[in-house]
Amino acid sequence: MKRKSLFISFAVVAVIWAGLWLNEIHAACRNPNLVQGFEPLIRRVATSRFAEIKWFGHAFFQITSSAGTRILTDPFRRMGYPMPEVWPHVVTVGKETRNHSNVALANGNPLILRGLTSWGGEWNEINTLFRDVLIYNVPIHVRAPIEFIRGTAFVFELDGLCICHTGDIGEPFNEDQLDLIGNVDILLVPIGGSYTMGPDKAKKVVAQIQPKIVVPMHYYNNGSILRRFLDGPYPARFLDTNAFSMSSDTLPRATEIIIPKVAWHGWDDD
Repeated sequence: MKRKSLFISFAVVAVIWAGLWLNEIHAACRNPNLVQGFEPLIRRVATSRFAEIKWFGHAFFQITSSAGTRILTDPFRRMGYPMPEVWPHVVTVGKETRNHSNVALANGNPLILRGLTSWGGEWNEINTLFRDVLIYNVPIHVRAPIEFIRGTAFVFELDGLCICHTGDIGEPFNEDQLDLIGNVDILLVPIGGSYTMGPDKAKKVVAQIQPKIVVPMHYYNNGSILRRFLDGPYPARFLDTNAFSMSSDTLPRATEIIIPKVAWHGWDDD
């Protein structure tokens, strides 16, 4: 991508900044090739710090660090899921459509990070350290009725974990995107087809990223799509709740799929 060099420069600066600011750096999300020469600044955080991931449905998650920093991703409008009461510190928007950009849902005065400018016309470069969380984005393309449109994946580095929310990605990542994403522990990936990739291409993304945890999203309550995604080599764990906590110490040795439980009682595609 044309913006690769600029994104890489931002990533290197962020690593230096985070190392000086925190006197430590979390598990390196970014490809180690991007931070060569700066390893003396990098050391792992203390172990057993737990982050929580809560799924509200669709592409809407809340990620909470051990320090209490709350990040919302792609908040939806009314579309059949319960509408939660949320008080985030940060809201990320990867796609400027109604079921991904309802920032008004957030109480308080959070920082809004939009991956696109001009209502989706151009990519917006984000690379920032907010409290104890490093946040950066990666340009992607999203399926639309006629053609692909712009979207954004977001990467969050916190508590020794690297979490990637792929956004509504429509095709597997290319090499430039993989370099920008880096080493991911927890992958939040759409599987529904239509406006995103389907389960078969989502499996290819899992193979590309090789995370320890995969959370499928953007499939409503379509059990057949979920079963197609689960038909593979990775064990799956169904939860009785919509949230789970994870630390770098409790990550599984091999890739595992986690399916949080959410209520859904309607339909409004986007």
